[in-house]
Amino acid sequence: MKPRITGIHHITAIAGSPQRNIDFYTGILGLRLVKKTINFDAPGVYHFYFGDELGAPGTVFTTFPFEGAKKGVKGTGEMTYTAFSIPKNALPFWVARLENYKIPISSILKRFDETYIRFEDHDGMGIELVATEDDNRLGWSYGNIPLEYSIKGFFGATLNLKAKEATERLMTQFMDYHFIQSEGNRFRYGTQGKPGDIVDIVVDEKGKPGIQSAGTVHHIAFRTANEASQLEVQKILMENGYHVTEVKDRNYFKSIYFREPGGVLFEIATDEPGFAIDEDVDHLGELIKLPDWAEPNREKLVARLAKVKLNIEDYG
Repeated sequence: MKPRITGIHHITAIAGSPQRNIDFYTGILGLRLVKKTINFDAPGVYHFYFGDELGAPGTVFTTFPFEGAKKGVKGTGEMTYTAFSIPKNALPFWVARLENYKIPISSILKRFDETYIRFEDHDGMGIELVATEDDNRLGWSYGNIPLEYSIKGFFGATLNLKAKEATERLMTQFMDYHFIQSEGNRFRYGTQGKPGDIVDIVVDEKGKPGIQSAGTVHHIAFRTANEASQLEVQKILMENGYHVTEVKDRNYFKSIYFREPGGVLFEIATDEPGFAIDEDVDHLGELIKLPDWAEPNREKLVARLAKVKLNIEDYG
């Protein structure tokens, strides 16, 4: 049977300053700002989407930036690290680049058969860059980063949980994931086991619960092809006792949400229709786009949002 879930769709974090958020993810990391819109559930707050040229599923890191938000605390019941995929030979470039911008980074680390570095953004968001030769995605560059070193999309995600069994059952029985390998208290799962679908569970039995605020992940979204396959997933989950929301229209995809047994908010999002439905591909992210229901209040809503801009020229 063709899998209904094929990997990670997007990852959404809570942030602080909207401008610093844009500067970090476009200027320093070189991701494309593919959409500026609002948080559909809190319209006074931006929702930024960063990714590759088109914002393809598996590349999109999104943020809800709350100006003045306090920093959150990493802990159990949360996704603690977002891992991006970079070319095999790109680690020295990224070490030098991050050091140039005075961002503290780890030494070069090893895990399973991969090498990576770990650091945090200005809000404390946990980020890893994983060097791999098994990723054929093109990546993106505004020109501030050589394309041959650019981030290609997600490598994977780390869930920090007190126990893994119930979450493992959910993922392997109902979400098309399978166990790949383990190393100490880290257990790896994937759909095909390639960059863009990896989920690691780190078991921390005595860990303290995380506190969600700036610099923490709000939810992780898994990708499914279309509305039909999404409804199939929803039905399977509900029949097996998971409390799943109704389908929500997010303009660029349809979504359902539920909490996995360890406490992390999961989303299942459709690959369709994508981010080019209301902007030309060459101009993605340039305008503030609103859902139809918000358009009558555009002037009032936009007036509440801080003015932001791309400052790519400052991050050569």
